[in-house]
Amino acid sequence: MKAVWYSQNGEARDVLVFGELPTPEPKAGEVRVKLHTSGVNPSDVKSRKARPVQDPEIIPNSDGAGVIDAIGDGVSSARLGERVWVWNGQWQRPWGTTCEFITLPEAQAVRLPDHIDDAAGACMGIPGLTAMQAVLLAGDLAGDLTGKTVLVTGASSAVGHYIAQMATLAGAHVIGTVGSQAKALHAKEAGVRDIIFYKTESVPQRIQAITQGRGVDCIIDMDFSTTTDYIAQGVLKAHGTVVCYGSNNAGVVPVTFRPLLWGSINLKFFLVYDLLPKDRERCVARLTELLERQQLRHSIGQRFSLAQTVQAHECVEAGQTIGQVVIDLS
Repeated sequence: MKAVWYSQNGEARDVLVFGELPTPEPKAGEVRVKLHTSGVNPSDVKSRKARPVQDPEIIPNSDGAGVIDAIGDGVSSARLGERVWVWNGQWQRPWGTTCEFITLPEAQAVRLPDHIDDAAGACMGIPGLTAMQAVLLAGDLAGDLTGKTVLVTGASSAVGHYIAQMATLAGAHVIGTVGSQAKALHAKEAGVRDIIFYKTESVPQRIQAITQGRGVDCIIDMDFSTTTDYIAQGVLKAHGTVVCYGSNNAGVVPVTFRPLLWGSINLKFFLVYDLLPKDRERCVARLTELLERQQLRHSIGQRFSLAQTVQAHECVEAGQTIGQVVIDLS
């Protein structure tokens, strides 16, 4: 099969190789998916640059969509020919989705409704599941989101775009931070009611103005290293909730303790790759419902061929594209 892989960490154009690898065969309990698309996420490029390489070939990217074309023992033959999207394709496994075929446990291949195209399917693994888990946790911890104010940091990102839609569907008043006018328009289309330009405006001051000094009920956060300062400045009301799925500073993040204690603030962190089975099942079920009802907008940014995987990774690293970067495999 045609594939792109690397054997050492480094810059995309220095380490990614385009060529032929053996086509995998499914083992017991597995399916093989003929991939049509591969989604590229920031964690994919970070892994290529820094995650220790422990196998001869690492095929990057965890997300994708395609058709089940072979099954292992114990898998129903009814799944043959089923359109699916996949999750954790390259999590704790060497071969991900920048290739023509992937084998993985059948639970990791989720039915894709007929009216959802393969590009949108490649958005479900990391962006879709992260957004769904974040919004579900916000509801669990803060109560019903109807009438609640939710600050979404990075509201124009691939994940943030889905979070804004899902929180709006759950009845929240969504406030979003963005970095440009183009990204503001993108966030508005997802249901964000109030935009804050974090590069030129004071986020705490704008939140105080929007909420008439009360603060928001919940922050769904992609950058805890910045958000911890917001909390100290009164962005979050007492007994509010922070749901965090990332940080630009992944090392030590200083926090101001007193506002957290005196505000009885709830902190909830999660890693989308490592959801508990019951949480994953709930997220997948809810995502499937939204897809079947056509209640989500899917934003596809630039698209590349498999041979252009270097450019796709560099595009994600540049951080200027609005929408999901997708590699087309067929």
